Amino acid sequence: MPTTKIREITITESKGAFNIFKKSKSSKEDYDFSGIQLLRQLLSNEKARILHVIKHENPQSIYDLAKKLGRGFKSVQDDIKLLKRFGFVEITEETTKNRIRHKPKLTSDTISINLKF
Repeated sequence: MPTTKIREITITESKGAFNIFKKSKSSKEDYDFSGIQLLRQLLSNEKARILHVIKHENPQSIYDLAKKLGRGFKSVQDDIKLLKRFGFVEITEETTKNRIRHKPKLTSDTISINLKF
């Protein structure tokens, strides 16, 4: 039976507004960003589509992912950078026919969002 990998994000209320979020304390690094806007960007429908396609269609590169999504390479690459920054995907380099491909892979299969008041 496969192990479920969970990515936790904690949103903390401060002075009447949600303005800080952090990864769980069990992680090696803690993120501390002002503003909930970055979380909104992270959890957009386009990011959900990216995660879905990576999981179910196993693209061989970021370019292949962009083709499967019907989106431009640059915009998908930017989205992947954000997902990588938060630890939702990792990029592995594979060499084929003297070309380096950057293959996206999911690092977790569950996202848990916690609100602290």
